Order: sequence, then C-alpha cells, then structure tokens
Amino acid sequence: MATTVELTRFRVPPEKVQALLAARAGMLADFRADREGFLDARLVRLPDDEWLDIVEWRSAEDFAASRGKGANLPGIAAFFAAIGELVSVEEGTRADGGER
Repeated sequence: MATTVELTRFRVPPEKVQALLAARAGMLADFRADREGFLDARLVRLPDDEWLDIVEWRSAEDFAASRGKGANLPGIAAFFAAIGELVSVEEGTRADGGER
C-alpha cells in the first residue's frame, strides 16, 4: 500500500510564528496518540509568511478520518490557532518507494 501524503499550505502572521513553533511538539504528540495511521510530519517555512506541512499517512482512509476529527485535542488546537489563513490542502501518494 502506498503512503498517502497530505500537503497543507497556510499563512502565519509574523506575530504568531513563535506560538506555531511552540505548539508543534504538542500537535505531533496528539497526532501520535489520537490519529490512526499517522506516520510522520515535516514543517517547511516558505517565503511571504507561508508554511507547508507535509504529513504522511498509512492510507487515504486514515487521512480522511483525521480530517474528520479536526482540532479535537489541546496540542492540535494550539497549533491550528496560530494559523492565520489556509491556502490549500492536497493529497497524493508517495512515488519514491514510501510504502508501509
């Protein structure tokens, strides 16, 4: 089964960057505890106050189930609260042997 990849691009106001970074560890801990099929995540800072979160899931179904939960735990809610604007969310599969 190919790993599902979530690509979420968002903007963070400069005054909330430290809050976003401080909340990251709690968000990842909550994902590991509560999100079936969560594998890994990488956060990339882009120009113009934009960020890209690259999240890997065991399957498309696991990603869909996670989206349905939203910000249901404090660490996830704190991370989401620092986001000023959602730019895009895309879903794909790893093509470089990322199979689990």
